[in-house]
Amino acid sequence: MIKRTAILSVLGFALLAGCNTSTPQAVSSGTTDTAPIATQSNTTQASSTTKATEIQWLSIEEVAARMKQAPRKVVIDVYTDWCGWCKKMDKSTFTDPEVAQLVNDHFYAVKLDAEGKEPITLNGKTFNFKPEYKAHELAVALLQGQMSFPTTVYLDENMNMLAPVPGYLDAKNFSKILRYFGENHHQNMNFQEYEKQAKGN
Repeated sequence: MIKRTAILSVLGFALLAGCNTSTPQAVSSGTTDTAPIATQSNTTQASSTTKATEIQWLSIEEVAARMKQAPRKVVIDVYTDWCGWCKKMDKSTFTDPEVAQLVNDHFYAVKLDAEGKEPITLNGKTFNFKPEYKAHELAVALLQGQMSFPTTVYLDENMNMLAPVPGYLDAKNFSKILRYFGENHHQNMNFQEYEKQAKGN
């Protein structure tokens, strides 16, 4: 089963050493960016006019506030401005109507710039950009020190870690993971068992 670690307990500098967490297998293409491809700011923001088939993106502070009244799972897209595969997920995966519906039905969705400079305060603790890491310390914590992009991070209704899933994912594979966590299959089986069951239906 996926190891669950309370997110607030892993937000420390010790994360730079990394952490072995069992994540869904055979869903990440291993396609991540480690060098600049192009620079373009991501300006995707939540809007009151968001269509039903568009993901309703929120800031992580907005999610933390909403969780107090209406807890639900969280999916975090950790990206960088120079990441080409991140842009591909923006254009193809996140715009897929099924993906958007699954996200909006089961999750709060967050985009987190791993190199963002703005401080983020959660539960009274402020996380900042760390020049020595060349990354925001919240991103370092969520990715457990394994800085590859894009990485999609899943948290449960108490903001406990379910899994970070690195790599570009097309709409089909991303939908599988959204259903796995969103429909609580992770509580009864690992991802490999879920895939076998899904294929059998």
